[in-house]
Amino acid sequence: MQQNNQGKQEKKRIEIIDALRGLAVSLMVVHHLLYNLAAFLGAPWWLYSNPVFNVLQAIFIGLFLFLSGVSSRFSRSNVRRGAIVIAFAILITAVTFFMEMTIWFGILHLLGTCMVFFGLTQRLWDKVPRMAMPIVLVPLIAASALARANIPLTSDMLWVRNALSVLGWKQPGIFDPSLLPWQPGFIFGSFDYQPLLPWVFVFLLGTWAGLYIRERKLPGWFYEFKVPFFPQIGRKALIIYILHQPVMYGLMMGILAIINAG
Repeated sequence: MQQNNQGKQEKKRIEIIDALRGLAVSLMVVHHLLYNLAAFLGAPWWLYSNPVFNVLQAIFIGLFLFLSGVSSRFSRSNVRRGAIVIAFAILITAVTFFMEMTIWFGILHLLGTCMVFFGLTQRLWDKVPRMAMPIVLVPLIAASALARANIPLTSDMLWVRNALSVLGWKQPGIFDPSLLPWQPGFIFGSFDYQPLLPWVFVFLLGTWAGLYIRERKLPGWFYEFKVPFFPQIGRKALIIYILHQPVMYGLMMGILAIINAG
């Protein structure tokens, strides 16, 4: 009976969603690899930061958040799922703090927060007419991105500055990775910084699309599409994201040790 249930759950998976999630995670890993090569092994920084990858980064982060929103429509408890992701995000913060590469609010913090937020407010969003959702959310995505880029916001109060940083307004000053957020002089910084704006609205747009996907209102090919390799990565996206940076960091340190020994 248990095997039959597992088989039914596998049949319910939509492979194109897993494949796109796998592609997004793969691009994130490559992006972080390029950062590590530049930061630790002296590779030119243009490999990591260049117009092509800057555009691709926005695309694969947006795709990852959108697909996570879609998947939220298939979850029994987004609050529980989000709390688990946040727990892993806090663990990553603790580990990277001791590595002096602190991630205070990265992609997992963002993803978990979006899940919990949607789980707590889902009834409100479900009351919005479906046709109105993209009309509301797309302008909010554009407006919040423009506001971050063009309207400077700061405060003398530390907790307000930290809250603004989480929303997307970087604060003036130099980030000291040895300081904690409640210590005087703390300037928010993060080696993987993915703020709530505009990404929370991209996530919510995914929850809108997820309704149509769950109700199988898309063309038949969408549900039958097959592609090798990437679906397997997509199904293990959380594990890959948690482990890839510590593994790559250890690899970089090993290569540096070999170079220095030689």
